[in-house]
Amino acid sequence: KAKVFGASDFVNPKDHSKPISQVLSEMTDGGVDFSLECVGNVGVMRSALESCVKGWGVSVIVGLNDMEDISARPLMLIAGRTWKGSTFGGFKAKDGVAKMVEAYMDKKLKVDEFITHNMTLDQVNDAIELMKHGKCIRTVLNVSPK
Repeated sequence: KAKVFGASDFVNPKDHSKPISQVLSEMTDGGVDFSLECVGNVGVMRSALESCVKGWGVSVIVGLNDMEDISARPLMLIAGRTWKGSTFGGFKAKDGVAKMVEAYMDKKLKVDEFITHNMTLDQVNDAIELMKHGKCIRTVLNVSPK
């Protein structure tokens, strides 16, 4: 599904004996321009930052974890890497929503492609199980009366 949104390469950390940040740095001659952490694991968040190229690499935290603190060496950030959050996609609510809707209507912003399942409200537990097991990106629940 990530290819639909522009991802070019996929690497499974389990296929390597060294840290994935080192593997990515070697593959890309210094690190990736952008990394995304999507599972809410603080170790992966740090690894995603470490995978970024010095000077301009940007690591975006998508996954939620409010139980643990993130840690990183200050040198990672001093060297020019950036850690960003993803709430609301970086849009400012005041004017960003209208721009986002316009981009969607002009087919410049992909939203429908995130929806992998449509279910009824009485299937909410099934939807949660899909999410827990990484079998969906976004499930839409229909709450309309039958």
